[in-house]
Amino acid sequence: MSRLQLPFSVVSPNIGESPLANEAAQATALRLAQLKARKVAETHPDALVIGCDQVATIDDLQIGKPGSHIKAFKQLQMLRGRKVTFHSALCLYNAQTQHMQAEVIPYLVEFRSLTDAQIENYLLKEQPYDCAGSAKSEGLGIALIKSMEGSDPNALIGLPLIALTNMLINEGITIV
Repeated sequence: MSRLQLPFSVVSPNIGESPLANEAAQATALRLAQLKARKVAETHPDALVIGCDQVATIDDLQIGKPGSHIKAFKQLQMLRGRKVTFHSALCLYNAQTQHMQAEVIPYLVEFRSLTDAQIENYLLKEQPYDCAGSAKSEGLGIALIKSMEGSDPNALIGLPLIALTNMLINEGITIV
């Protein structure tokens, strides 16, 4: 957000992030981004609220946040040498007008064929237990990636700034 040079504050909505039964990854990410924005708007009734969520998939299987070293290790073993789609959902909710804009931006990542030792080394250094796919591309996790493909590299980090800029402009916010 600081890249857009707009004032902001961060508020955690404290909601559960589990997918619903038979829910597609894009739908999960979108539902959670919207839910987060609405939840924060309850205590910030005059704000433009940004809600985000990201769900990674491989072969239509949703990959969540590992939460632990052991789960992250198993995730990265499963992802090595494979292509993973990250579905980054963005919601901009105007709490005053209740106008909501939302979009899911996909980003394709191909992981390197990593050894168990490389995975262990990475996890000990970065401890990415709170991100889908167990890799932070904005940090050392970039070394795990063979290639990336998508319309907004910020989407992989979790906040699609190109789509957000468009949404803010639609709300009458001047960026530059």
